[in-house]
Amino acid sequence: MNRPGSSLSAARRSRELAATVGGPAVDVLVVGLGATGAGAALDAAARGLRVAAIDAHDLAFGTSRWSSKLVHGGLRYLASGQVDVAHESAVERGVLMERTAPHLVRAQPFVLPLTPLVSRGRAALTLAGFRAGDGLRLAARTARATLPPPRRLSPVETRHLAPALRTGGLRGGLLSWDGGLTDDARLVTALARTAAGHGARILTRVRALGLTATGARVRDELTGEEGEIRARAVVNASGVWAGGLVDGIRVRPSRGTHLVLRAEAIGPLPAGLHIPVPGESNRFVLVLPQDDGRVYVGLTDEPVTGPVPDVPEVPEADIGFLLDVLGSVLDTPVRRADVVGAFAGLRPLLDTGRPGRDGGRARTSDISRRHAVLTSPDGVVTVVGGKLTTYRRMAQDAVDTAVRVRGLAAGPSRTTALPLVGAARPEVLAALRAPARLVRRYGTEAPAVRALAEADPRLAERAHPGGQVTVAELLWAVRHEGALDAADLLDRRTRIGLVEADRTAALPATETALTSTPTPGN
Repeated sequence: MNRPGSSLSAARRSRELAATVGGPAVDVLVVGLGATGAGAALDAAARGLRVAAIDAHDLAFGTSRWSSKLVHGGLRYLASGQVDVAHESAVERGVLMERTAPHLVRAQPFVLPLTPLVSRGRAALTLAGFRAGDGLRLAARTARATLPPPRRLSPVETRHLAPALRTGGLRGGLLSWDGGLTDDARLVTALARTAAGHGARILTRVRALGLTATGARVRDELTGEEGEIRARAVVNASGVWAGGLVDGIRVRPSRGTHLVLRAEAIGPLPAGLHIPVPGESNRFVLVLPQDDGRVYVGLTDEPVTGPVPDVPEVPEADIGFLLDVLGSVLDTPVRRADVVGAFAGLRPLLDTGRPGRDGGRARTSDISRRHAVLTSPDGVVTVVGGKLTTYRRMAQDAVDTAVRVRGLAAGPSRTTALPLVGAARPEVLAALRAPARLVRRYGTEAPAVRALAEADPRLAERAHPGGQVTVAELLWAVRHEGALDAADLLDRRTRIGLVEADRTAALPATETALTSTPTPGN
């Protein structure tokens, strides 16, 4: 197969869209370009299948950009008895950290402060849980050097890692480790570009109007033109929108809300925080320091009814809940005015119809995060449920099913050992001649991004005052990452848009990037 390279651009989209709509049938059509859809496109393309993948909006437009930016090891699922889901999560975390995306995922320390609200019994049980989580790491064959062991902290050590904590009654803390993701949307971008490097046609702004087992009626959202994409197999990976494309799919969306704070609102935070939610035995609010001077605080788990919006709104009740839990451990509480942004994602949980613990309808927090691959009577394969950490396994299972059901000639999945664009061994990444921040976002491509900035002083300028993203990074996103407009640049290729004031200030920089002369051949 011809492999035209991993760069995505408006010109490439135009060429490949013209060749796909009304053209010869592809082997696999993937609908949805979140983590699972992009992962399915990569999985299928890496097996040598001809692949087209479409999304009505952009890469990572839906749930995949609204996560906690963590690659979890499955501890929560172990505590609730979902041993298979916990083990699968730990395995997939190891795959990302050690093989496929070590540039995007690294060890993230967390401190659980032992305040008067945490009884000694609960502290002992939680530490036992952390040690069980370390057992999952061992079972998943993830190296100790990749993820250090949990341990108890003294009060002095706890305050060193989290200076903002209230000292009164602080007995110390519990230190644990998990996988910290630089940016969930960048992971999706890397997946899509790697798939493109294996020949997949990645087509954003293409809406599926209807699906059958042999293709889809689609509309180009940029021009309004409609047409048909023919395929030998169709994989529906549209997440919370899956039921709108295939009859019989029941999804119960659950809203997970995060707050965005400036780092100065909390102060230095060398580690993240696990804050127990009062009255809940196995639920925590996470405080997640970011490389860009922001801090995310999440996460809620609330059921959502009615039509699924493109971008979920954040209710004040969620903000108040998170601030209250955060305030239970801080010396100086965070005020509502300190919240500079907020975002919410909808988890695509599979509604199995099983009752909850009290006999009523199950809470969304109690619904299993196990994924499911379902085949409709006419042969459309739908993958739903799961979570960001297990996207690769979800994609593999979906493509396995499509290959079997539709009789495609393809070998086994290769993605457990297939590095994503930018990936390399830690020692290779450490030796790159580029700032560490760029290496954590672009991996081996970081020197090329740096060179772009050095070639033109205008491109070395910051996209907005006080930020870290340069105009060169915006231009790189246009030339190589398929960004088509300002929203793509600010809301997904970078996360500038999470703070409205920063978004407004960065708009002139996006205009510079979008109007610059493209690289020949892209």
